Amino acid sequence: MENEEKNDELKTLQLKCEEYLNGWKRERADFLNYKKEEMEKISSLVKYANEELILKLLPVLDNLCLAEKHIPDNKEFAEGFLQIKKQLSDFLQKEGIEPIRTIGEAFNPEFMEVVEEVSDDSGLKEIGTVIEEIQRGYTLHGKLIRVARVKISK
Repeated sequence: MENEEKNDELKTLQLKCEEYLNGWKRERADFLNYKKEEMEKISSLVKYANEELILKLLPVLDNLCLAEKHIPDNKEFAEGFLQIKKQLSDFLQKEGIEPIRTIGEAFNPEFMEVVEEVSDDSGLKEIGTVIEEIQRGYTLHGKLIRVARVKISK
């Protein structure tokens, strides 16, 4: 009898030991998953930390693009101006900024906002095709940070 009681007690203790060990393993796995999630959040935070600054720079690039259409005939001035625009564009591209392609593309409500529907007298464009870009849209590492404002054919 005494031997049976000790065997039962031993089995009970072994079961408790396994239960505690399994609980510890689950907690360890949960902790590792939590740590991984936190690292991903920090990585994402760092990746998009410059978003506000970049949003403030985009109007400067917009104005440079508008001014480019009215460059005077002075060759040196034009070259200098275009170099400044290229430097800013290259900087933004290195930071993960990509312009959204619009002209000639089908309207995409995820990345574009329609400001006007225009009749296409030539009949060459499909309905809903972007005819003109009013304001360029941008993504930051694939995340939309500013929608493109466009005119589409109707």
